[in-house]
Amino acid sequence: MTAPILRRLSDLRALHSDWRREGARIGLVPTMGALHEGHLSLVAAAKAACDRVIVTIFVNPKQFNNAEDLAKYPRTELADAEKLAPYGVDAIYVPDPDQIYPEGYATTVSVAGLTDVLEGEFRPGHFDGVATVVAKLFLQSGADAAFFGEKDYQQLMVVTRMARDLDIPITVQGCATVREASGLAMSSRNLRLSPEALGKAGQLYPVLRDLADQLQSGAVFDDILPAAKVRLAKAGFGDLEYLDLRCAETLAPLSRPDRPARLLVAAWLDGIRLIDNISVDQLND
Repeated sequence: MTAPILRRLSDLRALHSDWRREGARIGLVPTMGALHEGHLSLVAAAKAACDRVIVTIFVNPKQFNNAEDLAKYPRTELADAEKLAPYGVDAIYVPDPDQIYPEGYATTVSVAGLTDVLEGEFRPGHFDGVATVVAKLFLQSGADAAFFGEKDYQQLMVVTRMARDLDIPITVQGCATVREASGLAMSSRNLRLSPEALGKAGQLYPVLRDLADQLQSGAVFDDILPAAKVRLAKAGFGDLEYLDLRCAETLAPLSRPDRPARLLVAAWLDGIRLIDNISVDQLND
């Protein structure tokens, strides 16, 4: 059965007020639509942990740096609702723009430090848009827990810190990246890759895995980075914006995984920007 689609905040609040009176634990899965198996895995996790689940679909203009990219982002509301039907979600919140950014809206939520590097360096203002809309969705939904994929790892760190710093009473749960058979992280952007480019895109994950294996064998990151860049270039990737080893908690740069660490990458292929990341086990000296 397809869940009700709500477009007004007043309707959403009336619904979750009823659930609160029932003593229900409410889960939230924020999305921008164009749902794939990665999103659906978050829905499944929310259903397993919560009594009621809200999925939000809102293409947030404040997190796009490029107007053309915003215009091209797929809008597939009806198809998304059909994909959600088997999961038995309790509401799909597709807010009208004025429900998120009413006339005269003037507030931005900004998380310092975590947003200055990696994605933040190449997409200035992006995480202000993310933090702002997610803060609003947390507060509008009244949810107890929110579910995010680790594929957007920096985003996960940002919204976790934002909720903690603002004392929003919600648990932010990270869920494992869902991958294609090739290893490519599932993403709405993959829909824009040609069949040939999709084949090439599968080379990104093996490069990360090999780097992680070498680091866990004692290699220094700067020593093995040049060969990884050559592999990506040969695979057809163009501009490599970053390929870094970072502390999993603070995103500070590391030369070795002497604490919980993450490899993160952003690269262009066939005119599409792809990001990915994997954890690196801590090296025990």
